[in-house]
Amino acid sequence: MRIPGERIKRTRLIQTEKYVVAVEVELVVPADDPSEPCYEAETIQFLREIKERAERGDVAWLTEKGKVYAAVDAA
Repeated sequence: MRIPGERIKRTRLIQTEKYVVAVEVELVVPADDPSEPCYEAETIQFLREIKERAERGDVAWLTEKGKVYAAVDAA
């Protein structure tokens, strides 16, 4: 279900032990309460899937959705 209101795009970073994934998502500024943008349910599910796939190391899928940064071990 779509929430009525202004839509804005933002980059979100999802961090795991090995990766950080930068993805662009859509937030909604609801007409009823414009004090703070919010996520729709589909966006929250997408962010959860990004985190789960990053934890599994599915880099091929992640690079289709955003930018993937890998952690480098300190010497």
